[in-house]
Amino acid sequence: MATTEYIPATLPRKQAHARPDSWTDVLVIGAGPTGLACAIECQKIGLKALVLDKGCLVNSIYNYPTNMTFFTTPELLEIGDIPFACSGQKPTRQEALEYYRRVTDHFRLHVCQYQWVKTVTGQDGDFRVTATDRSGKIHDYRTKKVIVSTGYYDLANRLDIPGEDLAKVFHYYKEPYAYYDSDVVVVGGKNSAAEAALDLWRHGARVTLVYRGNQVSPSVKYWVRPDLENRIKNNEIAAFFKSSVQEIGLDFVVLNTPKGPTRLPNEFVFALIGYHPDYDFLRSVGLELSDMQNRPVCDPETLESNVAGIYVAGVIVAGSRTSEIFIENGRFHGKQIAAHLRQKLGPAEEIAEL
Repeated sequence: MATTEYIPATLPRKQAHARPDSWTDVLVIGAGPTGLACAIECQKIGLKALVLDKGCLVNSIYNYPTNMTFFTTPELLEIGDIPFACSGQKPTRQEALEYYRRVTDHFRLHVCQYQWVKTVTGQDGDFRVTATDRSGKIHDYRTKKVIVSTGYYDLANRLDIPGEDLAKVFHYYKEPYAYYDSDVVVVGGKNSAAEAALDLWRHGARVTLVYRGNQVSPSVKYWVRPDLENRIKNNEIAAFFKSSVQEIGLDFVVLNTPKGPTRLPNEFVFALIGYHPDYDFLRSVGLELSDMQNRPVCDPETLESNVAGIYVAGVIVAGSRTSEIFIENGRFHGKQIAAHLRQKLGPAEEIAEL
């Protein structure tokens, strides 16, 4: 019986996605959902788009807790009009990673992972962008326009206390298994801290929650908050409210509580008190930030910044008010920017199929 050689319907990704040229119409900094949405909308109006990210594709979502479930429904996370199907009412981290990977493949986006943008120089119509990869090699690009969509999850807010740089202290939470039968302090009272505290407790850690507020934050997911409050009420999770961590030692922490300093035995600390955009990078690009909230000065309709030809997108538009913009609303920034680029760069035939 004759055999038939199998020929794939599409080329392997490395062949289909040849290394992009060093010049492009639009260079997007940040391969999160908003950055990908910006690249998609630029391609739809006939522009060549290149996306750089210092981490992997949707790096922030990759760094979310392994078993995380989103607060929102899948249709509110969709980009490029590609349906997001998931097994439950709310998507998981794993389903989101798969979805954005499929969208990237569908639109054949040029994404360069693990390239950290260091400088943006030049002027509108002729910007020079320099990035370094993990080996230290320098990559130079030229572009007509730049979209900055760097997010905020890469930079954790710090406690700024003695002992914070010990190896036992973490600003991100992935999974609970390494902390079984351990004394763990979780600092914070919002979603990240609440979910970590419950996950750790359910997997055998002795958990103490420390929060400067007088109760678990009302913003915690509606199905998580009563669970945590019940664990605290039943003395299954210890909680110190109106309190802060004053010092971290090798086998202890010192808390500042309403009743005075309290010393606790401790093996691990999760300081989950939020994250912030890279303001230093934004300023290095020439962006003007507001005094109070570090919001980039930009046109609210076009999202073009004070530097002609440089646009901002995603959560960085909100500055320090990171709770104002999520994937759900930041994903539409690409349409705003693309509409303005179409006016500035002249008419281009829309691409029906990419």
